[in-house]
Amino acid sequence: MLVIFETVAVTLWIAKDNLFFLFNFSYIGCAISLGLFLTIKKYRHSRRVVQLLVGIYMLVYLGFVCNENMQIEGFWYYLFMGVFEAATIHYAVAKIFGPLIFGRGWCGYACWTAMVLDFLPYKIPARPRKKIGFVRYVMFAASLAFVAALFLFKAGNLERIMFWSFLVGNILYYAAGIALAFAFKDNRAFCKYICPITVFLKPMSYFSILRIKCDKEKCVSCKKCETICPMGVEITNNSRRRENGTECILCMECVKNCPKQALR
Repeated sequence: MLVIFETVAVTLWIAKDNLFFLFNFSYIGCAISLGLFLTIKKYRHSRRVVQLLVGIYMLVYLGFVCNENMQIEGFWYYLFMGVFEAATIHYAVAKIFGPLIFGRGWCGYACWTAMVLDFLPYKIPARPRKKIGFVRYVMFAASLAFVAALFLFKAGNLERIMFWSFLVGNILYYAAGIALAFAFKDNRAFCKYICPITVFLKPMSYFSILRIKCDKEKCVSCKKCETICPMGVEITNNSRRRENGTECILCMECVKNCPKQALR
């Protein structure tokens, strides 16, 4: 994983002639690699360490210090500008092409919204998954329409608008995420029903190289892994068509809690 991120870091540094990209992707790669090392050492909070290292960096440093809108509106903004910078690079690496390798790993290890939501008390969903996932597509279309309208009506001071949309957007995301978590007794309700980023993540995650697989010879069908899964993935089914298969965030809770060590 470190080699992958270092390759991206060096490539973008040379291609864009900007040392920031070397620092940015090297930092994220080192944070993720540290988390993987701690996981191998069976440190209980290894994933949370990565969430905080990457999430706070992206929210505070990139968002508030560098004034970069790393939300989906920032991606549309740079796309309309025809510029391959900041949010467009971030989305290309973490949310569009990256999932071919690590699936929805972004959601489990780097999302600054989930970073906060995972501290709430409903780590194991108390109720069955609801069929309201269509809301994410509405949010996706709304974000695109918002940025398109800014360009269509030639709004002035776009960079300032993007910063404020980042600020207000995060406040609304946190408010909605916390409210949904308590309403549905599920920390990840926001990720399942509202988050527009998942529209990018789901298609490529279907083909992800890194996947949790079940050793059928060891499995005793106790279903503990599926009960504890925060995303409701049908983990014992190795097919790519398994239920909620593109929702796996690689949190490894199923692996850690399997009584027969049948998952890997």
